[in-house]
Amino acid sequence: MKLYITCLLTALTFSAFGQDKYDYIQFNKLTEVKGTDYVIASVDNRSKMAESKNKYLLFIDTKNGSSTQVDFPGDGYIGQVEQVKIDTLEINKIIVAAKTLDLDGKSGIDWSDPQQIFVLSADGKTKKQLTENRFFTQTWAVNHQTGTIVITGHKDSNENGKYDKTDKNEILIFDLKTLELKRKI
Repeated sequence: MKLYITCLLTALTFSAFGQDKYDYIQFNKLTEVKGTDYVIASVDNRSKMAESKNKYLLFIDTKNGSSTQVDFPGDGYIGQVEQVKIDTLEINKIIVAAKTLDLDGKSGIDWSDPQQIFVLSADGKTKKQLTENRFFTQTWAVNHQTGTIVITGHKDSNENGKYDKTDKNEILIFDLKTLELKRKI
């Protein structure tokens, strides 16, 4: 009887562990990084139960085939991915708007959670989050003359996870070369 139970539990362990090979990898979008040898693939790794295990951007070097993976949470949402290339200021960055934080901690990342702004190098090897976790990004624009990004939104000042009258609206101006906050309005 002990042998039978041992064999049964071993078989269950192998079958459960072996299910990973049936995950679905979905390439959502390919984007050329102008002025470089790179292409960015947006990747969604889903299990058989259709839930996202992880999401990432894959920076593929088209000359030698090497790649760099930039991870985001599985239940997160990768929104807009845009290259900012300003040759006169020697700026070549990738800006990503993504939801990566479950602010209420209850139901996973959803539409009510904040969107953050990330800046990546053109090869994907460096990643910096510009906006704070409790800052709800609404819009953003790049000024190509000054090499800055202007981000509008509000900060959840009372930490209740939603937008209300006590929250402070802000405009943030970041230098894209140094990735430092220049001004808060």
